[in-house]
Amino acid sequence: MKRLIAIVEDEPAIRDNYAAAFAREGYVVRTYGNRAQAMAAFTARLPDLAVIDISLEDEPEGGFELCRQLRGLSAELPIIFLTARDSELDAVSGLRLGADDFLTKDLSLAHLIARVNALFRRVEALRKPPGDEGQIVRRGPLTLDVERMRAEWESKVVLLSLTEFWIVHALARHPGHVKNRQQLMDAANVVLDDNTITSHVKRIRRKFQSLDPAFDALQTVYGMGYRWVE
Repeated sequence: MKRLIAIVEDEPAIRDNYAAAFAREGYVVRTYGNRAQAMAAFTARLPDLAVIDISLEDEPEGGFELCRQLRGLSAELPIIFLTARDSELDAVSGLRLGADDFLTKDLSLAHLIARVNALFRRVEALRKPPGDEGQIVRRGPLTLDVERMRAEWESKVVLLSLTEFWIVHALARHPGHVKNRQQLMDAANVVLDDNTITSHVKRIRRKFQSLDPAFDALQTVYGMGYRWVE
């Protein structure tokens, strides 16, 4: 059975562009222009994945409320925020509400589809019993479960987006090795400018420091890139 993707976006041209791209990949797509339309449909039938903008018609933060409502209906439904808003506060807010990833609209369609495919792989992995230790990376207090795309620090879950997870994974796989920005973009399968990579790293640090104020495993090597130290 084909998977159903819901797109909640109030700009018709953007909405149609995303819908056509997912349809070409073999997904069934339903589109909605506002939160009320989307919730009416979701109450009747949940999609397999939802792509949501933050600003929806006359609701500047309607996407956040929709995410909250969706999480009330399903704890496991994959949710991606796809928005023109690129503030750190918005990203953190979306992830705290239970979204799985937070992407900006300057991302290419190919990378968006890669993100969606990655989330579906995670859904499948979560349905499998644990046991593939080859997919587990352990570096001191850090544990990365690649199959489930889950990060823990001292046994506490670190709420990372997919992009952030792959950045941490790229660094932690080879402790002490410096990774430049291009290598981190390749690992995360995204195209970002230097400032955005810097913002991601700062956000990652803050998330670990919120669990452990003494966290200093993610280091900046000025003029070169970043490294993970144990």
